[in-house]
Amino acid sequence: MKRIHSLFIGLTLMAPILFLQSCLSDDDYDDDYLAICPIDQPNALVTVKPNADNTGFIMQLNDSTTLWPVNLRQSPFGTKEVRALVNYRQATPSDIEKGSATSGMPCVFVNWIDSILTKPVVEGMYSAEENLQIYGDDPLEIVDDWTTVAEDGYLTLRFRTRWGGKAEHRVNLVHRTDVNTPYYFTLYHDAQGDTEGQTGDALVAFKLADWMMAPSDQDYATLTLEWKSYSGTKTTQFKFRQNKGNVSSTSEGH
Repeated sequence: MKRIHSLFIGLTLMAPILFLQSCLSDDDYDDDYLAICPIDQPNALVTVKPNADNTGFIMQLNDSTTLWPVNLRQSPFGTKEVRALVNYRQATPSDIEKGSATSGMPCVFVNWIDSILTKPVVEGMYSAEENLQIYGDDPLEIVDDWTTVAEDGYLTLRFRTRWGGKAEHRVNLVHRTDVNTPYYFTLYHDAQGDTEGQTGDALVAFKLADWMMAPSDQDYATLTLEWKSYSGTKTTQFKFRQNKGNVSSTSEGH
């Protein structure tokens, strides 16, 4: 993971509070990266959008706000579009004079930025039973906080499970074409036998398919998320904005 500031995120269920690194590679998390929470905390979750040759980038804050980082010439994540946690402040005139600015965007000074695991959605091709065999059947919990959000064409989830450091954990979001409900997705977790140890959190973001973002005669549609929790199957719903290429941060669950 490329980063400007070494960021660790997550929260155990019991004190002391320990934090788990947000991402390692495209699929894996590892308990070796447990560490004490840093002093400085993120104050935003953004989508980092570089241009084609990464000579500049913007940070999409939500469905309607785009930020311009005056002190960063290039995305630290190359030309890849990713979701990221960031700590920033409003740029001062001195910051803008030393850096760069663009008209029409709020200018900010980035103190640090750290990517989170960003993946595509898997298009469902199998039955429910086959999905369990392929993608895993281990439980996790979805944490209801500000980082669990649907916006800007992504579904970002903070999840909680047990990490023993014995194997890499994998999570996948599968579009369930075998379910007679539009925009129905299941989050699968494969702990690869690593089901004991401390409870900790991690973040993952899934890029929603382009066909979900296509213009529609309705502004909003409903995305249903299903997952296997420690107390059984659960679902929650998010409303996403189809005709803007973005999704809203409004969600409700049970």
